[in-house]
Amino acid sequence: METFNSDPKPGRLILPLVLIGMIATTYTFINRVADNNNLEIIEESVQEEVVEEVVEETSTTSSTTTTLPENYIGYLEEITAEKLQAIELGKQVLEANQNWDEKSVTYQEAKQEFADFIEDAELFVAIVTDPGPPSEFANLVSSHEELKTIVNLVYNDTIELLAGLESSDKGEQRSAALSSFNTNLDQFIDKVEEIVATATSS
Repeated sequence: METFNSDPKPGRLILPLVLIGMIATTYTFINRVADNNNLEIIEESVQEEVVEEVVEETSTTSSTTTTLPENYIGYLEEITAEKLQAIELGKQVLEANQNWDEKSVTYQEAKQEFADFIEDAELFVAIVTDPGPPSEFANLVSSHEELKTIVNLVYNDTIELLAGLESSDKGEQRSAALSSFNTNLDQFIDKVEEIVATATSS
C-alpha cells in the first residue's frame, strides 16, 4: 500500500533552513576573519541632522502724526504774521536812521519819522498783546508773556531813538537806542520762530 504526502509542496520548509544556515555561516566566517587579522568591526551609526527653522519676525515701525487743534494753529499763524511786521518795522527804522546819518533828510523830516515809529511800535504792542494764545495751552501762554515783555522793550527803544535824535550829544544816545532796538527786535523774531518750531516738531 502506497503512502502519499499530504503536503503538496514539501520544499517550502527546506528553504528557510537553508537561509538560516547561510546567514550563520557568513556571520561565523566574518568574525573568524576579523579575529585572525585583528580587524575592528565598526558599526555604522546614522546621525540625524536636525535643522532648526528660524522664523524672522519683521517689525514695522509706524509713525503717528499729531494734529494740532485749529485754535493752536491759528495762534501760530498770528505770531508768524507779527514776526513779519517786526522785520518790516526794523527795516524802516534802520533806513530812517541811515537817512539822518547821511543827512539825506531834514531834521524835521527825521523827527517826524522817528515819532511815527513810536506810534507804530505802540500799535504793534497792542497787536501782540491781544488776543494772545488759547488759555488751555500753558506752554503758549508762558511763551506769549515773553513776547509781550520783549515787544514792550522794542516800544521803549523807539522812544529812546527820538530822544537821541533830539539830544545835543553827538549821536551816542541814538546809537545806543538803535543797538537796543535791534537786539530786542531780533529776540522777538527768534522767540516766535522757537515757539513755531517747538509746536511743529512735537
